[in-house]
Amino acid sequence: MASKRRVSYFYPPDVGHFYYGPSHPMKPHRLKLAHHLVLSYGLYREMDCYRPHPATPQEMKAFHSDDYVNFLSKINPDNLRQYSGQMQKFNAGEYTDCPVFDGLYEFTQLYTGASIDGAIRLNNDDADIAINWSGGLHHAKKSEASGFCYINDIVLAILELLKVHARVLYIDIDVHHGDGVEEAFYCTDRVMTFSLHKYGDFFPGTGHIKDTGAKDGTGYSVNAPLTSGMTDATYEEIFKPVMAKIMEIYRPGAIVLQCGADSLTGDRLGCFNLSLKGHAECVKYTKSFGVPTLVLGGGGYTIRNVARCWAYETSVLLDKDISNDIPYNDYFEYYGPDFKLHLTPEQRENQNTEASLDSVRSELLQQLQGLQGAPSVQMQEVPPPFDLQKEKAAEGQNDGGAGDDVRSDRGQTKDGGDRKVHEAEFYDATD
Repeated sequence: MASKRRVSYFYPPDVGHFYYGPSHPMKPHRLKLAHHLVLSYGLYREMDCYRPHPATPQEMKAFHSDDYVNFLSKINPDNLRQYSGQMQKFNAGEYTDCPVFDGLYEFTQLYTGASIDGAIRLNNDDADIAINWSGGLHHAKKSEASGFCYINDIVLAILELLKVHARVLYIDIDVHHGDGVEEAFYCTDRVMTFSLHKYGDFFPGTGHIKDTGAKDGTGYSVNAPLTSGMTDATYEEIFKPVMAKIMEIYRPGAIVLQCGADSLTGDRLGCFNLSLKGHAECVKYTKSFGVPTLVLGGGGYTIRNVARCWAYETSVLLDKDISNDIPYNDYFEYYGPDFKLHLTPEQRENQNTEASLDSVRSELLQQLQGLQGAPSVQMQEVPPPFDLQKEKAAEGQNDGGAGDDVRSDRGQTKDGGDRKVHEAEFYDATD
């Protein structure tokens, strides 16, 4: 776009302090590394930066079941025995990939609140792009933790966007399939999901190219199943033509882009071979359509590379060139021995053949061509957002101003209504 895009950045300061436990690959500490790179590169000066609100249980229950949210709010490492039955039911605890750790519920509140705040800011047209690198936990289900994810902030943010936008596009460039988001919107045409992922003997095992949706959502789940060794060039050959077709056919009012960094080269759990530039090319191309976009984090388990990736993608969203030399910051030693921003892909075989990629691309384009254009939504009243503004008569709003601490007429409230009189109390006469 010709005009500069307004970017809002959401960072909960405490989100990087949580610890999943020894030997667990998910490290929230990576969020602190990424944030400090954003600071040391001076990118924060180009954005509106916010401390988001912690999500409330009511906000979480817009998607998740009551008993699951209540369970998360009560469980902690000291009372595990009390909840052994529920832990099995909700797939959390010692023998799962979703451990119960100190501050678990607070952690979910922080990253979820940031995503909801970003969606609200886009809905209010206060920003063109909203960034929350702590979000993007795409595996969580309605009543179940999964794949290091407890609350699905993406689904909650999309539900918020749907209050204003008729159609929302969800894009997932994490190495794992975005199963939790796809499942949530599998039967509706108001959300299209587009996921590029490793498929075959790989978590979560979903995302076959034939999984295209059901009922009203038939054709609106778009899955690109890939295998190990994806390079920048081959990834782009799938992403750009399919994305262009989606924008032509579906015409979304808003986009949610999950930028899982485990698709980068050298990831501890991933098996793709993308450089930062290849990964960020998807971000750049998505941005080029000029649609309001919520940009989220996701997977990523070699934490120094996760920080590199999200700092670089912040610069791409801001149209700012940044140096390949990592600036000095509190976590500078993490980036040794070269202290450079960009990564060199490994010398390894790309198991995705030209024929296999061509087959995936042509099948997805055919699927999209079969859709009957962009679905419409019947006009109706827009539901209120989770209001973050103070009430008009908020406590302390008029402190020191005219009319501060003025008593109302006896027998009436400040708004002129009749004051309730209790039969067991005595009042002075009002006439």
